[in-house]
Amino acid sequence: MSTADPSALPVLYLKPGEDARLRAGHLWVFSNEVDTRRSPLTAFEPGAPCVIVDAADRALGVGYVNPASLIAARLVARGTAHALDRSLLVHRLNVALALRQRLYSEPYYRLLFGESDGVPGLTLDRFDDVIVAQATTAGVERLKPEVEAAVRKVLKPRAMVWKNDAGIRALENLPMYADLAFGELAAPVAVREGGLRFELDVLGGQKTGWFYDQRANRDRYVRHVGGRRVLDVFSYLGAWGLRAAAAGATDVLCVDASQAALQRLQNAARDNGLEARVRVAQGDAFDMLKALRASREHFDVVVVDPPAFVKRRKDLAQGRLAYRRINMAAMQLLAPDGILVSCSCSHHLPRSELLAAIQAGARELQRQVQVLEVLQQGPDHPIHPAIPETDYLKGYLCRVLPA
Repeated sequence: MSTADPSALPVLYLKPGEDARLRAGHLWVFSNEVDTRRSPLTAFEPGAPCVIVDAADRALGVGYVNPASLIAARLVARGTAHALDRSLLVHRLNVALALRQRLYSEPYYRLLFGESDGVPGLTLDRFDDVIVAQATTAGVERLKPEVEAAVRKVLKPRAMVWKNDAGIRALENLPMYADLAFGELAAPVAVREGGLRFELDVLGGQKTGWFYDQRANRDRYVRHVGGRRVLDVFSYLGAWGLRAAAAGATDVLCVDASQAALQRLQNAARDNGLEARVRVAQGDAFDMLKALRASREHFDVVVVDPPAFVKRRKDLAQGRLAYRRINMAAMQLLAPDGILVSCSCSHHLPRSELLAAIQAGARELQRQVQVLEVLQQGPDHPIHPAIPETDYLKGYLCRVLPA
């Protein structure tokens, strides 16, 4: 991407009145907000830099365009003092790093969270000296060399991976792939959390390899697991389950559809000295919960942390039903005075809808729910107050009693 003077960049003009949301702090421009008479979207290449200008010819800032996407442009820097180049990315990385270093004593965290950290479309996760990056927009895809250079300058890692296989890339007409940006991965990539060590598959695993967004919630839930039986549904690498075992749970069952993930989970249980208290079961979560109920299993704590059941707004009705079903099935396995941890990473499902799904399931089972803690994403996933889309993770830690 050019590092030329931003004043020389092509201009994307907005229609009258369409600058209000940007001035309020949001960073997205939708295609129907662009004045295509003054600046035809077809004149821009996907990911091309631009200056975003209101109908009165006042520059709002520098961003990038994708004429093939519903979100036609994203604002990266307000005003026209900064180009979209390595220098800007180095600054944003340093600002993001300063927060994470205050929050965490070890170098394991989400280093950069897209819009909330001032770089729309870019996610960076840090696993000590390995960085896993994800580009979800054409603008960041085009910026890859500058991103890599900025990461080298700020962090000097031994390796960086592009994990660009998220479904959201299809909305920007981007290909799916995962590859090594630079460095080498001869040594295993690992994460440390709660005093435990987990080895990761950063090229072939889910998302960027680890779900840092739930770490603070796991910190809070482990106080409830000592001396108790725990069921971890959608366990992936066992972060919830193994942390429960380390905190004194007597028996932990981890359920996931991926045999590869469960193998890594078992390896982590062995490496952390927890294998005697950790079991695994491979299969569809709904089927497995039904089978556990048929075999009259009961648990003191059940964690339900599924992938997004609502990926698009039009899926909301079906998603509501899925959240109700999974929470009902979980509560049917709970001991009379049990703990349910229920989460959703579906942005399109309002927080109130998740609680309604839990309550509806409880009433059908003639149970009483007490919400003990409201859960959200950790502070290395900061929420941008003008961008509701950055507030995506919600959850409840509940006590479930007989009615």
